[in-house]
Amino acid sequence: MLTLIINCGSSSVKLALFERDRSEPVATAMVDRVATDAIEGSYRIGDGPRQALSCPAYGDHAAALDAALSGLRSEPALHDLRVSAVGHRIVHGGQKFSAPALVDPEVLAEIRALAPLAPVHAIPNALGIEAATRLFPGVPQVAVFDTAFHQSIAPEVYRYAIPDDLYERFQIRRYGFHGTSHAYVAEEAARRLGLDFKNCRLISAHLGNGCSATAVLNGESVDTSMGLTPLEGLVMGTRSGNVDPNLHNFLAQQAGLSLDEITDLLNRKSGLTGLSGISNDLRVLTDEYHAGNKSAKLAVDVFCFRLARELAGLTVALGGMPDALIFTGGIGENSCLVRGLTLSHLSAFNFELDPERNKTAGADTNGIISSGSGPTAIVVPTNEEFAIAHATAALCPF
Repeated sequence: MLTLIINCGSSSVKLALFERDRSEPVATAMVDRVATDAIEGSYRIGDGPRQALSCPAYGDHAAALDAALSGLRSEPALHDLRVSAVGHRIVHGGQKFSAPALVDPEVLAEIRALAPLAPVHAIPNALGIEAATRLFPGVPQVAVFDTAFHQSIAPEVYRYAIPDDLYERFQIRRYGFHGTSHAYVAEEAARRLGLDFKNCRLISAHLGNGCSATAVLNGESVDTSMGLTPLEGLVMGTRSGNVDPNLHNFLAQQAGLSLDEITDLLNRKSGLTGLSGISNDLRVLTDEYHAGNKSAKLAVDVFCFRLARELAGLTVALGGMPDALIFTGGIGENSCLVRGLTLSHLSAFNFELDPERNKTAGADTNGIISSGSGPTAIVVPTNEEFAIAHATAALCPF
């Protein structure tokens, strides 16, 4: 019996199948460009080669999920695919959900009602649940919320300085995201370092196309960089991160842009892409950086400085210096340039970066890339799908 993990994005569907208590998936699948004529997908059994999926043109999320499952079932090892539980990555849980929840009609309705807070993700997340209900009737489903880990943050940290009635009426506050990843890597880092997870100070930097940083004190999130939406905080692949709140008004008046155009610009045309004018891919920018491209250098330098400034600020919520700083996500796990530049800005922390360890992401030192008596810098690969599978199994113990 297998646990199926579903991650429905705005234009994609990702699947992973797990056996109980196994951290590596039995199989994975992904369908991209959902509801377009360019829809495409692939699947993979274990660590084998990727195989193309047959996807219907303009297929919706349900059709994409069906195509992915059909591809997996075409493999002899999964021909008689039996799923005991389904776990869903749900981006926004609002203020209601501080832990994973068994899906029922009320929970599904709550997820749909959060669409104003997560317009890009809430409806696709709900569609994934509805599609799984049709495909696996009677199989229990669990919603695992990206925001849940951050529900431990105190009001003085999550409240914005806006009129109170706006908070009460519209739930306008800082929520934070990537919670599943931050929780997983923080606990894993504590395990690797021999720390008591319930009695330590950690900072986690999840760096990918989306980026966020979180302060974890005694096993709980106490501050994080993202806010009401995933746009707040760090510079990201295509997202600006923090900007002057009056920028919208300025661009509307001076550039004649609409609110929708400005929002799209800050979400899809800014960040590393906007600064460099080249790409949101850090691998491309790293090559250009070393080749002397000034725009690429500016983009990487801004990215790392802003990251370091955010990491330093998170120590306020920790009440002191961290025992460890964790790098994770595609950039955090693979870019020795970003790790090195970021730590160079944090001289007050007394990190002692080992250049050779950094080059290999601590391959021979359990992820540790620092040395000496200062705080530890460590690279911990994230495994959000396994974390969701683990949470799902906890609510479906059979």
